[in-house]
Amino acid sequence: GTKQEIVLELLRRPEGATLEQMMEATGWLSHSCRGFLAGGLKKRLGLAITSTKDGGARVYRLPA
Repeated sequence: GTKQEIVLELLRRPEGATLEQMMEATGWLSHSCRGFLAGGLKKRLGLAITSTKDGGARVYRLPA
């Protein structure tokens, strides 16, 4: 699928996805991943992304 579909799939998993996992799956840099989350998903698609700090890494999720 497209990189957008890949990120959405990662975010829909029960465990969510870290920035590092999204970067590895898409080949994007960190600022591109964060920009996609804020601009592409939140603003353009209106999706409510949650973000929590689990241990050391921030984990992003889409509600089921």
